Amino acid sequence: MSTILETIADDLARDALEVEGKTGDDTVIETVSKAIGTSSPTFQEAFNTAVRMRRAEAMGREALARMAKGDKAADG
Repeated sequence: MSTILETIADDLARDALEVEGKTGDDTVIETVSKAIGTSSPTFQEAFNTAVRMRRAEAMGREALARMAKGDKAADG
């Protein structure tokens, strides 16, 4: 069951992050999290974890891209 939970939570996280990016609305993640948390705290935590992981991945990829361009200050 955890695989299904993680897959669905990650799909929703990707969609929410996409909407946040397109609209510039920084309340998207919080709104979705609260909406799903009322019915399933377990799903809410999986969603929040997926969002954190996706954001961390994006930061890592940005650092790698800067490093590939020769930017020694890739950590910020």
